[in-house]
Amino acid sequence: MKIISIIIPCHNEENNISILAENIVSMANKLPQYSWQVIFVDDGSKDNTVEKIREVIAQNKMFSYISFSRNFGKEEAILAGLDNATGNCAIIMDADLQHPVNTIPDMIKEWENGYEDVYGKRIYRGKESWLRKKLSLSYYAILQKMANIDILPNVGDFRLLDRKCIDALKQMRETQRYTKGLYCWIGFKKKEILFNQSDRQHGKSSFNFFKLLNFAIEGITSYTTTPLRLSTIFGILSSLSAFMYMIFVFIKTILFGEVIQGFPTIIIIILFLGGIQLISLGVIGEYLGRIFHETKRRPNYIIREKEGF
Repeated sequence: MKIISIIIPCHNEENNISILAENIVSMANKLPQYSWQVIFVDDGSKDNTVEKIREVIAQNKMFSYISFSRNFGKEEAILAGLDNATGNCAIIMDADLQHPVNTIPDMIKEWENGYEDVYGKRIYRGKESWLRKKLSLSYYAILQKMANIDILPNVGDFRLLDRKCIDALKQMRETQRYTKGLYCWIGFKKKEILFNQSDRQHGKSSFNFFKLLNFAIEGITSYTTTPLRLSTIFGILSSLSAFMYMIFVFIKTILFGEVIQGFPTIIIIILFLGGIQLISLGVIGEYLGRIFHETKRRPNYIIREKEGF
């Protein structure tokens, strides 16, 4: 009998755990030909998420959980789930009820047809502001132009991964993780499943503007060196412009002489070039910071306790 693992990262989701567990049990009962392993990964929740998970485990042994010593982030929670998944495949989904459980049978069907990465593509993104939607789509468009791999727009972590994909992702222990890019980087045979993302019923998203901005920077610096190349190009163009302007001033001075003037122009040029230098230093700093974190070789996460394995 094939084993299907379901990995569910959780952070302050106490009101959603029981409902999600009921939906999963109902779906699993309709597919008795499979054995199920459901792994909740608590990412340092401050509410009663762990207690709710324990109640679910007491009622059904298909459930298990991992609890981190602190909040390490969703990317690390997904990795912990992959590290502990024993299934022939693993399904990753959120605990906020926005990923429909009734889509899982369709994913399994495509997996049985030979696809190794069956990902959910959102038709409707749920309740979110117009600005956030536009910024998200713009970010994916920019990242696609910069990266040397295909980045799938409107695609998140909701997907089914074959054991081959799981083993490949487990080998990548980088601390600054951007899993959405890793799914694309490892390749394998992919298939999309369209779904409507539900609205969040309880609680609120832990991703505010600044966390999303940091996530976007992580994505860009993880999979492309284009910002560094752009800094080089800006430096070359600035140098060429300065050189051409120097020749112009030199010839003009020889032919017509030069009255002392142009102080505002000089200030503007200095500020402009100074701004480019600071931006370039910031870009270099982002990459150096990533190198600094990677050289520490700290574990991706620390487990406080786990149950059901």
